[in-house]
Amino acid sequence: MTSAISWIKVDETAKAALARILTERPSVVLPPPLHRLALRVGNVVEIVGPSPSAKTLILIQTSINCILPKEWKGVQYGGLERPVLFVDLDCRFDVLSLSHALERRITGAYRVRSGVKGNENEYDKELFVACMSRFLYTRCYNTFEFLATLRTLPYRLQKEKEKQGSAVYMLMIDSIGAFYWMDRALPSSSTGSNNRKSLSLQTVAESIVQEIQRLLLVHPMLVLAAKSAAFGDKQSTTHVIRNSGKRFDDKVLDSGGPQKPSYRDYMPSIWQSFVSHRILLRASDGESKHQTHPSFMTEWLLPPLKFSDKFIVNDDGLLVTL
Repeated sequence: MTSAISWIKVDETAKAALARILTERPSVVLPPPLHRLALRVGNVVEIVGPSPSAKTLILIQTSINCILPKEWKGVQYGGLERPVLFVDLDCRFDVLSLSHALERRITGAYRVRSGVKGNENEYDKELFVACMSRFLYTRCYNTFEFLATLRTLPYRLQKEKEKQGSAVYMLMIDSIGAFYWMDRALPSSSTGSNNRKSLSLQTVAESIVQEIQRLLLVHPMLVLAAKSAAFGDKQSTTHVIRNSGKRFDDKVLDSGGPQKPSYRDYMPSIWQSFVSHRILLRASDGESKHQTHPSFMTEWLLPPLKFSDKFIVNDDGLLVTL
């Protein structure tokens, strides 16, 4: 009580307040296609797209921007030097993709600083280990494990804050709709006393949103959630990019002529209203015959923006804006 009163009575200049806020909640430069908006702690960003459309790669590149330091031994990396928590619901995350991408970033920044090509296998291993220690990973195999993880996260995040010396800045979920069909099959009847809620897709989604909200109150973070896309007016199936096609199948509408299928959100309304930003990834039309990599287009659905970026994933596993 005494500390609270002393905190209220202390005078603080605008300069001191701004410095404190920027230290506690620093801004981060996000990689394309998330660079268009100034995202900050408390935002819930949904990255929607078919499989594959580089959703997990976007999460990896964003993680690297967060775990890298701003500067290390005279080399500028432009990172936050803050931990990231990655919750894998698809259970397909490949840590080698993260480590290889991080190695390339470290090596590339050193080459720019020194002006020499160097050996691709040479990189600062001390920096690499320090960055990887800031990447926190957990895996869940069903919604109930996910809920249990969310409820125990406050304790884990507090322990990591004491260990790392800084709070976790980003919470990443890949992918939020992984258990949709299993949850949809839950029985709509209570199991126990009359005070317990019935198990259903809606109540499970409400519990997830409530747990994330409680978590953000104690540990403010930027939330990035990937989600597979469903397209079509009345269909519930997901149109995905196949290796043989590399583009969506066009859907002929009554108005005549092939058009891209419209995006259809299948998540419960409680989750849809919880999301503050949503970006949609699509396969790009008009690919060149000489183009060796599939290209993707972005569309900001929430908030609706006129900005649209086109990018590819090169041989090094990096996002390249065209």
